[in-house]
Amino acid sequence: MNIRKLPQIAFLGLTLLISGCADTPKVFSLTNTVQGAPKVWPTPPEQPRYRYVGELTGEENFRHENEDTRGAAVKVFEWLVGLVGGAADRVVLQRPQSGMVDAEGRVYVTDVSRGAVYVFDKPAGRLEVWDMARGSARFKSPIGIAPGARDEILVADAELHGVFRLDKKGNPVGEFGQGVLKRPTGLARDAQRGLVYVADTHAHDIKVFDDDGKLQKVIGQRGEADGEFNFPTHLAFAAGQLYVTDTLNSRIQIFDADGKVTAKFGERGLYVGNLVRPKGVAVDSENNIYVVESFYDNLLVFDSTGRILLALGGTGKDTGNFYLPAGVWTDNRDQIYVADMFNGRILVLQFLGGS
Repeated sequence: MNIRKLPQIAFLGLTLLISGCADTPKVFSLTNTVQGAPKVWPTPPEQPRYRYVGELTGEENFRHENEDTRGAAVKVFEWLVGLVGGAADRVVLQRPQSGMVDAEGRVYVTDVSRGAVYVFDKPAGRLEVWDMARGSARFKSPIGIAPGARDEILVADAELHGVFRLDKKGNPVGEFGQGVLKRPTGLARDAQRGLVYVADTHAHDIKVFDDDGKLQKVIGQRGEADGEFNFPTHLAFAAGQLYVTDTLNSRIQIFDADGKVTAKFGERGLYVGNLVRPKGVAVDSENNIYVVESFYDNLLVFDSTGRILLALGGTGKDTGNFYLPAGVWTDNRDQIYVADMFNGRILVLQFLGGS
């Protein structure tokens, strides 16, 4: 063998190895920062109700099965050809705001800093970033997100003053609310009635559209009485009821499908369970209500009557801590997702059941 050809042969072999690795499918996994025994809440000797599952952060949630081999090959390849530096920066969450999970297990996250929707596509083993709202216009401040009719994804953009419809591949297929919405934020949908609820924060009301984008009615006005709002932000719809975070009134209001107040809870204060700057709201299969208390960096758990059950969090970067959290949502397996906005991650918890 010609010794002078050895570098060429090595170069070719490494190239084939790297390209072969690139063609292999990636495997999704949550980033887990806890070593040893699982982290649970409340802590023993009390009966645990929630278990830490992991985190969503970006591309690092998708890895080749032979990632270690591929990484070594890339390093040798770079050394061999004299390249300086490593691979391009990975795509990561920047300032996650809200999210949803579809029937196939894909997790969609709005990111106001990136101006996009991140799609953690578990079945396909890839991360996608959707940043187009319409035609050649990109999202500016996507906040609310909800499943729409015809397998569409609905995204509320506060600065574009509308709700944008995307197909399952992220292609813009329509929009509504222009000229009607001032600053749309929270988004929820009643699939049975085909109604879309939009929290119009600067208008201090909830606007209700049908699936074709036609305004059907407006719920509320500015004020402190039942059914009135002071900068409403996040929404959830579950079991025929609409949950509204009435942020600057420091409370959660619950409405029936016709827009009538059925319950409310929350008040300002210094104690655990008080609501100072509530943001995200969600409900699980046992009607536990989850509220993000952004001022104190907590996730609060209430029962269906508004009685405080548990508080998780506190300011910080460690597992279970938050830094200005925003949205919260659940999936059909009773996993709870918390958008830990200034830590650039989604914390995932598993509800273990029980009261």
